[in-house]
Order: sequence, then structure tokens, then C-alpha cells
Amino acid sequence: MSVVTVLKQADIFYELTTTQLELIGSICEERHCQTGDIVFAENSVGDELYVIANGEVEIQVDPALVGGKPSGGPQTIATLRRGQSFGEVALVDEGNRSASARCAQHDTHLIVIPRDKLMLLCDTYPQLGYRLMRNLAADLAMKIRNTDLQVREQLYWTHDANKA
Repeated sequence: MSVVTVLKQADIFYELTTTQLELIGSICEERHCQTGDIVFAENSVGDELYVIANGEVEIQVDPALVGGKPSGGPQTIATLRRGQSFGEVALVDEGNRSASARCAQHDTHLIVIPRDKLMLLCDTYPQLGYRLMRNLAADLAMKIRNTDLQVREQLYWTHDANKA
């Protein structure tokens, strides 16, 4: 499967033209990993965006890293599959990774997009940059809403358990 075909399947590249996808494809790298491989660690510096071509990736947070009680290690908060992207938070704000990403399936195939090259493309081709940033914003908003629901559910169950 070609890189452009994989990019077409990703929501963050919605409504990009074939030419725009080919431009992005020209800066991509491919990476294969195995079950348990760490793509990146929580709190590490991030400068790449990832799209899953094949396989699964778990997004994990470690409560101990934010002062929480040690709970036996990282907790999986999402499992991502083909066509889904991750790593966009650090891509947008150039901050440290807010979670870890771990390969959850044998022979996971990732498309890796370096931040500096992608930003150069966005600056050079403003229409591409506009569409990509709009799609990234929509993707991040959806992920924030999902996280908000998880937090509310957790608070509800914790509050309900304290009543008993």
C-alpha cells in the first residue's frame, strides 16, 4: 500500500487533493514496529506526527508521572488502528508528549511525518496548510470531547462508589 493511499484514509487529510497528499507523502518516512515497542515516551520531546498504515497502537499515560499513586504502570487510554493519527499535540505546540505510544500488534506499520518538513509545506502551500490545520483542530476537538466523557464517567463512578 502506498503512502498516499494510507494518507487518504486518515481523517486529518480529509479534503486534501491528490497533489497535496503526494507533497506530504514525499516528506514521509515509514517505520515498522513489533508488539511492545515504544514509539515515543510520555514527557519526551515530540517533533513527528504518525499515521497508522497497518496494526494497532496503544496510547498510554502513567499516573505516577503526574504525582498520582503508582498503579502498576502505564494505563491505556486509547487503542488506535489503521488510518488513525497520533502525536499531533506535540506537533502543534512543540511541547513534550502528553502520553506514550506503544505498538500493540505484531508488524505495525507507521507513516512518520516530520514536523519541520510539514510546517515548511504548510507555509509554502497555504491552502494545504489551512485544510490540514482545520482537520487537526477537528481531530483534537473530537479527542478532547472523548477524554472529557471518560473523565466525567470516572468522576460519576467514583462519586457513586463513595455514596455506597
